[in-house]
Amino acid sequence: MSASVRPGTTPGVRTEARRSMAVCALIGAAVTAAVDEIVFHQILGWHHFYDRATTSAGLLSDGLLHTAELLALCAGFFLYADLRRREALAAPHAWAGLFLGMGAFQLFDGVVDHKLLRLHQIRYGVDVTPYDVAWNLAGLLLLLTGAGLAVRAARRHRDGGPPA
Repeated sequence: MSASVRPGTTPGVRTEARRSMAVCALIGAAVTAAVDEIVFHQILGWHHFYDRATTSAGLLSDGLLHTAELLALCAGFFLYADLRRREALAAPHAWAGLFLGMGAFQLFDGVVDHKLLRLHQIRYGVDVTPYDVAWNLAGLLLLLTGAGLAVRAARRHRDGGPPA
């Protein structure tokens, strides 16, 4: 674990940069999974997580995705609360992790689930190219935002600057 004394806080209190980033990456991936599942699977009804079988199998796969996303959110928020309780949260690293997790989930879903494994497409009965481009660009933008925030947080951490 990367730890450092936070300026302006109680001596001996150490932030945990890597853990803050990892915990919030888990939360970010879970939040993005929730948005995908709720908006595209339930509200718009464009697809199920697994569309290569019956509707019942698709609904079951959506339920399993929803279960995994809720478990990840609960675990993430318990771990986040622990960091806060111990005053070990490194906020700049946490923000970076949130965006990294969101972008990683989005790109994984767009590239691996949609194209490599072909578990489902974003939509059916239309040209999916604009949807794929928008989906993957959004994921890339989230991932690049997280990477930029991570670099900035690492520089501040290394230089001993104040937490943002």
